[in-house]
Amino acid sequence: MTVMDTAPPGVDAGTPAVRAAESHLSPFVELDRAMWARLADQLDQPFDQADVERLRGLGETLSLREVAEVYLPLSRLLGIHVEASGTLRRATNDFLGERTERTPYVIGVAGSVAVGKSTTARVLQEMLRRWPSTPRVELITTDGFLRPNAELRARGLMERKGFPESYDRRALLRFMADVKSGAQEVSAPVYSHVTYDIVAGERQTVHRPDVLIVEGLNVLAPPRVRADGTAGLSVSDFFDFSVYVDARADWIRQWYIERFMDLRSGAFQDPGAYFHRYADLSDDAARTTAGGIWDSINGPNLLQNVLPTRGRARLVLTKNQQHEVSRVLLRKV
Repeated sequence: MTVMDTAPPGVDAGTPAVRAAESHLSPFVELDRAMWARLADQLDQPFDQADVERLRGLGETLSLREVAEVYLPLSRLLGIHVEASGTLRRATNDFLGERTERTPYVIGVAGSVAVGKSTTARVLQEMLRRWPSTPRVELITTDGFLRPNAELRARGLMERKGFPESYDRRALLRFMADVKSGAQEVSAPVYSHVTYDIVAGERQTVHRPDVLIVEGLNVLAPPRVRADGTAGLSVSDFFDFSVYVDARADWIRQWYIERFMDLRSGAFQDPGAYFHRYADLSDDAARTTAGGIWDSINGPNLLQNVLPTRGRARLVLTKNQQHEVSRVLLRKV
């Protein structure tokens, strides 16, 4: 399904409502921002300005208003789903005459580089852990499952970093299977955005949380088809709910360039940073360099691999040019 920036044919763009979009057979219900925000009526704002400043990603416009109108309704919806999952597990135990322990409820968060999916994941983690039913919420990013730079160079994949083939897919699937099996501890490699590489010897351990959020570019990718025509598992097979953070590709490109410009006076200043060589570029040279990186790597990856997975999400957060969520698509089937 295509998320348009105007109303679908035959639909009045000025009509404030929930649009089931039956005219183009969409599996999503579309809610404008005002309608979505009303779903959080009677709920208290859980954050203060200090929380927003701590959780906001570089170059983004997260605000207390955005939290109240976008993320509070989403956390309420997720709370309903987590509760329903527990009810279903108990009913299944009764049916089978067995007793199985609760396993983590897993939420996938997908979207392009620079679209704000990391901020979405952090906000959801902080918000969900404040609900009494989900006090233990952990967050993992699939960056840790990128192959080390030395291996990517040996395979000729450094210019394909972030593409599906640059990940250790088997290790990621093993991690997800262990989490969903209820293992007490599961660990993942750690990735540094400063060195742009896996940190040797470091691991992030997940301790059987109530909720696990898994954030990454390709987490909604379909399973690979084997040579014999059969399909294996995909990461999203282990998800109970999934969110895709969406925006127009040309806007995301601009956000990426703006973030690159800001990083010149931040992370790029570290002599040990992978991108330190860009710290002293002029403004024009920095914009040209950032645009070139986007056009050769991140843009093609978005169009070829990330964007096609949007329709597999349970919920799509669509942003406007100001980096604010303007509407929400919720899967109805």
